[in-house]
Amino acid sequence: MKISAVLDPGNWSRADGGPLYLQLAEKLSEAVSQGLLAPGSPLPPEREIAAMTGLSRVTVRKAIGRLVEDGLVIQKQGSGSFVAPPAPRLEQSLSRLTSFTEDMARRGLSTTTLWLDRGIYIPSPDEVVALGLSSDASVARLARLRLADGRPMAIERAALPLDILPDPGAVEVSLYGTLAEAGLRPVRALQRISAINLGRDDATTLEVEPGTAGLRIERTSYLADGRVAEFTRSLYRGDAYNFVAELRLARD
Repeated sequence: MKISAVLDPGNWSRADGGPLYLQLAEKLSEAVSQGLLAPGSPLPPEREIAAMTGLSRVTVRKAIGRLVEDGLVIQKQGSGSFVAPPAPRLEQSLSRLTSFTEDMARRGLSTTTLWLDRGIYIPSPDEVVALGLSSDASVARLARLRLADGRPMAIERAALPLDILPDPGAVEVSLYGTLAEAGLRPVRALQRISAINLGRDDATTLEVEPGTAGLRIERTSYLADGRVAEFTRSLYRGDAYNFVAELRLARD
């Protein structure tokens, strides 16, 4: 399909669809996601888009500016606007028990944590079962947005028994680093990975569109003595990760 057909306002412009520049930005974003505008390819000049859509160049410029803000388009001085190259995916091994901070440090990436919540709470039924808690116990909860070089990568929601983490406020950067200082770092874990479509709130936090593909990972971690140390439910951007596992031939 030619870009002129994609931008035909009869295919996307609606009276009740909000500001025209946002409708145009959404249509261009769809063209990128569907491969009609390939990574690295130039966008038509503003005057051509204005002619195709019947919009003013000011409206077209605002639409392109929105795509630049969203990271879908880059502008080069004197050259025009181009579809941004896809962000590289990170490979994470499923055979090593490491923290997010350790994973990113090995790749030379700086990590940032934005706290969404942390405190001591009454456990949910899932947490009671996963952590083996009594009905009157409490849990330490940590909810964090993890970023690598400023790019949102994952939302982590962890629950730990209070005898493992009595003070959630003690965790500043790395949970596993804090546990290691107390001699309570997990040594093994079970993980369950499933594909999901991100809901509106989580997608907004991860700076992707609602309904975007993501990965949900549930991890139950254990200490050397077999005690459960951590129950974590994480949501990862589907466009950011490849999980890699080494398989060996089973011998009879």
